[in-house]
Amino acid sequence: MNPTIAMITFRGMLGRKRALLLLVLPTLLLLLAAVLSMTGNDDLDLSTQVLQKFGLATLLPLLALIAGTGVIGPEIDDGQIMYVLTKPIPRWVIVLTKLAVAIVLVTVFAVLPTLMAGLLLIGTTAQVTPAFTVGLLLGGVAYSAVFVALGVLSRNAVTIGLLYALVWETLLGSFAPGAKSASVQQWSLSVADALTDASTVTSTVRLPLAVALLVLVAVTATFLATFRLRSLAVASAE
Repeated sequence: MNPTIAMITFRGMLGRKRALLLLVLPTLLLLLAAVLSMTGNDDLDLSTQVLQKFGLATLLPLLALIAGTGVIGPEIDDGQIMYVLTKPIPRWVIVLTKLAVAIVLVTVFAVLPTLMAGLLLIGTTAQVTPAFTVGLLLGGVAYSAVFVALGVLSRNAVTIGLLYALVWETLLGSFAPGAKSASVQQWSLSVADALTDASTVTSTVRLPLAVALLVLVAVTATFLATFRLRSLAVASAE
């Protein structure tokens, strides 16, 4: 990691309107959890649905999309990234630094709020809350890597990311079992399923395969982002 790049990236992310977007969804999740808890509508089944449908299926991919594309996409669009590329910094260091910032943002604005919401709803009953926390954390790493790579590869990264998160994982996943299983969301759910005995948490993918796919996606996306940055440097030099 490069501390200077990390500091500049954090400052850019938290100083833009994107910071407000990072706060909206976790605030809604916490408000929902508080209302359900105060009104007594916090049974295990409903609480699991909130953590899965809101936390894992909605909050996590959208926050990762905002953070992942935001840490590098705008710099490429306005040409500021070329200033960094002219420095004697390995491209993989730049990518890993941007990815680390995205992961920290996803952890703060998606993983921790989901943990807090789970504690408000059911505490540690059946280890559902810790299970979803770990699942979101691992899924957040994979999502962040994918969206950082999209931010490097395409100027339409946000649109492509939304199509993947909302159309592939949500819409098609509801009708096509194959599409549902081939998603970061389902792989993350598999991790949560393995860490709790609650029958309300079920996944269609076995844990070893899910973990392997999460790692493969994260590593591949990071490699693609690094490769693309190298070509950007070559293009600027020409």
